[in-house]
Amino acid sequence: MAPKLQAPRGTYDVLPEQAAPRLALETIARRVLEGAGYERIETPVFEATDLFARGVGASTDIVQKEMFSFTDRGERSLTLRPEGTASVCRAFMEHGMHMLPLPAKLWYFGPFFRDERAQAGRFKQFWQIGAETIGSDDPAVDAESICLLHTILTAIGVEGVELRLGSLGTPETRAAYREELVAYLRAHEAELSEEVVARIELNPLRAFDADHEGTRKVMAGAPILMDALAPEDLAHFEEVRARLDAAGVAYRLDPTLVRGLDYYARTLFEFTSDVLGAQSAVGGGGRYDGLIEQLGGKATPACGWAAGVERMLLSAEHRPQPHEVCDLYVAGTGVAAFGLAAEARRAGLNVQLELAGRSRKGQYKQAARLKAGHIALVEDDGTVALEDTVAGTTEAVESAAAAVAHILKGRHL
Repeated sequence: MAPKLQAPRGTYDVLPEQAAPRLALETIARRVLEGAGYERIETPVFEATDLFARGVGASTDIVQKEMFSFTDRGERSLTLRPEGTASVCRAFMEHGMHMLPLPAKLWYFGPFFRDERAQAGRFKQFWQIGAETIGSDDPAVDAESICLLHTILTAIGVEGVELRLGSLGTPETRAAYREELVAYLRAHEAELSEEVVARIELNPLRAFDADHEGTRKVMAGAPILMDALAPEDLAHFEEVRARLDAAGVAYRLDPTLVRGLDYYARTLFEFTSDVLGAQSAVGGGGRYDGLIEQLGGKATPACGWAAGVERMLLSAEHRPQPHEVCDLYVAGTGVAAFGLAAEARRAGLNVQLELAGRSRKGQYKQAARLKAGHIALVEDDGTVALEDTVAGTTEAVESAAAAVAHILKGRHL
């Protein structure tokens, strides 16, 4: 007997009954983001590996441990995209979007891939909603980005939400702080986890994210980057805060906030939900003014975020959209019935055909399950008995065109 086939561990199927809340979430995101002037962009599921090595950061866990990479027949290294920002920036450069009126405001919705340990809310294939604003260093961009994600989370009913807010300053500020932090970590090396010690030089900021008890105790006394912000960085951050206050978006200052991507600078934020337990992050992002230059383009300020679809739905009150209304159920299996269905669809009606060979009684039961507004009983000679299930009336009509006209007329009464 052949082995039972199952989806790979860390992936999942979206079944029909689970698709409705995902569609609702996408619909809400589209309304919120496109209402604010963001336009949809779609990038390839796989990109050149170098895009992520250069953009995300060679020292990050994503690049070192989590990417699904492969070599194609042309001996090129390709990677299933682990995040969306680097791809959007690549598209921005490749298609000359810097020539358009800036800032460019782009959003996306799609699958991403990381070889992480599967657990609640964390999968090897996962979906994200993201938004990127490229071409402005105005603090209002940062605040608007945060407010838009807050609006989406509120609209779908995510529970126990908290916004954590911090600033990483500019790369120059961070470089000076990094030297101070590395010296501090080296002085306490014996108390740190092996993993933190191994990457002190590569990415010392990640020590703030460690779960290791000894490391956490050490980091409680570590120097804080926000205490070292340059005056212009601090002024930018205060402007962001002022706009969030004006918008009524509550937040908690978190000077130890870090994220697993190297390209962030200045504003950094993360939304969490206490419904999710240990893996509490729902979405977040920040400013990444140096990324496009790092990828080979001109220095271009930018800010953006991404939020996990699965995590949002796990922490939200599911609000599925109702299924499409069935305007007409065509009871009958002959050529005339098929022709009626085709004509009704051309007129814009939602039509379902009898396709399972049910008895007449079974066909009426199926129409009831679908909550069909009308049932057309089509005989082989083309005559039609059209039942209005709401009014409880049945009328004989002479043709498919007459049946369609009758239904459309009822729509406009």
